[in-house]
Amino acid sequence: MTTSANELFGSPRREISVILPVLNEAKYLESAVNAILLSDFNGTLEVIVAIGPSADGTEAIAKRLSAKDSRVVVVSNPSGRTAAGLNIAVAASRYSIIARVDGHAQIPTDYLSLAFQVLSETGAVNVGGVMAAVGESIFESAVAHAMRSPLGVGASRFHTGGSAGEVDTVYLGVFRKEALVAAGGFDERFTRAQDWELNYRLRAAGGLVYFDPRLVVTYRPRSTVKALAKQYFEYGRWRRVVSRRHEGTINYRYLAPPFTVLATITSIVLGLNFGTIFLLPALVYGLFILIASFKISESLSEFVAMPLILLTMHFSWGTGFLTSPNSLVPEVALRP
Repeated sequence: MTTSANELFGSPRREISVILPVLNEAKYLESAVNAILLSDFNGTLEVIVAIGPSADGTEAIAKRLSAKDSRVVVVSNPSGRTAAGLNIAVAASRYSIIARVDGHAQIPTDYLSLAFQVLSETGAVNVGGVMAAVGESIFESAVAHAMRSPLGVGASRFHTGGSAGEVDTVYLGVFRKEALVAAGGFDERFTRAQDWELNYRLRAAGGLVYFDPRLVVTYRPRSTVKALAKQYFEYGRWRRVVSRRHEGTINYRYLAPPFTVLATITSIVLGLNFGTIFLLPALVYGLFILIASFKISESLSEFVAMPLILLTMHFSWGTGFLTSPNSLVPEVALRP
């Protein structure tokens, strides 16, 4: 049974701590922080930047922003791990609402005020919206369109949009601090999927995780095939970790990429050794990729790049899921 956070913690106070775990984010950090500071939120606001050991001048940019505006607080995240940085920032925060923003994301002016409204009206413990991927280069734009299509990433509402309502997880998130702390914070054993795993624990405790399509955050996608492959390989392997730790959290959408990898490879091996009829599943998948590329692409240049992008996303995620080792997450206690 879902419990209203308003019943447990009372109506939220008009105060928000925005937390950013950053590592080598010199390209986008200043614009990300400035977008937060320009918020139309009618309340008290602070921005806590947890800096990992960066080699691109990220720390210098963060300190300059802090010197310019006292609402910006810089804290150190020695490990550079996202979950650790999030917990360090939460511990340093002063306010009862925690809004997570990434260094390569940009929120619109009304994001925080709208999130506050949704938290208040729904009694949710976490609210979030659409991960609106936007690219600058042709390759990035193609990746962005693939990330916003069910043909590329499945039908998660935070990728593709949809109606407002209760969901399993949301992009980034604006949390009730009391609920986040009571759940144990972010699990620092997770390199990826720490948001999905935390939202599972929030829901298991009776809290409501709520999606609202009006909450739109600009996301900057990876700019190379290598970076994209690494990102989706990590997504797959860590989503498998969540499924092992929390039974019943896997559905057909998550199983589609690993099934595709196995079916395609098996089809090619059998086809090359025992007859071309066995190539049919691989050919069907290839046809799907071409049709999906045509439907997703918004220019000829994107269409040329899209098959490689979709294959990279599907096969990297599926391979990561299939090869995820049982020993990936050591048994250690969550941060109190």
